[in-house]
Amino acid sequence: MTTYNHMKPGLFNVGSYQVSGIPWITGSTALTPGSEDRIVFPRTVRSVTVINTDASNDDVLVHFNATGSGNVIGGLHFVALNSNNDSVSFGVKCREIFISAPLTNSGSTSYTAIGELTNIPSDQMFHLTGSGLTD
Repeated sequence: MTTYNHMKPGLFNVGSYQVSGIPWITGSTALTPGSEDRIVFPRTVRSVTVINTDASNDDVLVHFNATGSGNVIGGLHFVALNSNNDSVSFGVKCREIFISAPLTNSGSTSYTAIGELTNIPSDQMFHLTGSGLTD
């Protein structure tokens, strides 16, 4: 008798990342100077893309922790998108990202965030912290 082991989706299951991800898109047109949006994905993602869609070329900052946790801004643990249609893609597993607008922006900023969802429940994903993220 042959038995088959069925692997379930999980953080360390390679197949969970080899298949095409499920698209998930959100955004905002009302990110005010000095504010921050927390984007929580319904499942762990295998990649994230953020696009600055602000016509006035205000900055959008993308980071993996809140600006108030650790040294995110002072330690330069973010990517700045400085102009309309500027974008960044991360091939990383995560359950959330943060998008903020510097106080120096002229007004409300807009962006689009795209996640490539896996079948891994987000509660299995560990919190991203430490060197290069909050230290």
